[in-house]
Amino acid sequence: MSSPPPASLTPAMDSSSTEEQLLLDISPFLKTYKDGRIHRLMGCDVVPPSLDPRTNVESKDIVISETDDISARIFIPNYSKTQQNHKLPVFVYFHGGGFCIETPFSPHYHNFLNAVASEAGVVGVSVHYRRAPEHPLPVAHEDSWASLKWVASHSDGNGPEEWLNRYADLGRVFLAGDSAGANIAHHMGIRVGTQGIPGLKVEGIALVHSFFWGEQRIGSEASKGNGSLALVEKMWKFVCPTTTGLDDPLINPEKDRNLGKMGCQRVVVFVAENDLLADRGWYYKECLEKSGWGGVVEVVEAKGEGHVFHLFNPKCDNALSLLTRFISFINHT
Repeated sequence: MSSPPPASLTPAMDSSSTEEQLLLDISPFLKTYKDGRIHRLMGCDVVPPSLDPRTNVESKDIVISETDDISARIFIPNYSKTQQNHKLPVFVYFHGGGFCIETPFSPHYHNFLNAVASEAGVVGVSVHYRRAPEHPLPVAHEDSWASLKWVASHSDGNGPEEWLNRYADLGRVFLAGDSAGANIAHHMGIRVGTQGIPGLKVEGIALVHSFFWGEQRIGSEASKGNGSLALVEKMWKFVCPTTTGLDDPLINPEKDRNLGKMGCQRVVVFVAENDLLADRGWYYKECLEKSGWGGVVEVVEAKGEGHVFHLFNPKCDNALSLLTRFISFINHT
């Protein structure tokens, strides 16, 4: 079933709004107003699903839960249609945007999933979870878990989406995400390990510039400007108003007693040298290795780059290198 991008993707503000009506400013992400309106400052552009002439990947939008407004954009390499007996690994992706902006329909996410589906030869499922502040955390995590269970419902070939029934090998599933989406992918891995998900086996998880944090400053964080640190902390409390704080396991993996139960055997963590969150990626590797988890985790660093640089400058050398490393992780080469 096809689903157009929801109306909430467009900025919810008209020109008559004034700064005097401003309730909270979380620039450069969004602003909220006293009358309840939300003005998303970025991440509002959308592109339709298509057959991409450059990658020969076909995409379409589907509804996962009409009641909860959960949907996804699915990507398949076009050549898979000629190989009916050869099923492909599944790549489930959770987009970033601080839990409050962006969607799978954004041009840079659409293009990135096209590239991964084409180069890695996978079926891509890019999840559209509900976003804060209309739906504060942990709604995004719950929606993402519901999406994984929906994917797993195709394991017997009789699920609701024919593309997954025909082309998806649910014994070879990879989870990934960037920024807030990496946070979600991490938690989905923990849930797979602690709760199980019949019909689906996660082989590996790729985390790009993960949105993790904590009360204690680590690495170079103490030398960063207080404004940048304050924005991260302000953002977290904005999207998760019921949080216990910056050591909430939802944002600080070190404090999660289930960290050692990660439900896969391979994890790759991408960090960018100039990203405020870079040290958290390195620390995540350290914590995972100390947790008793029996898998292998590695860090891949992009020198001289900032947060999610690969989405906004996909043709630069470091972005191409990241994509190549992404593909090799999925193909285990």
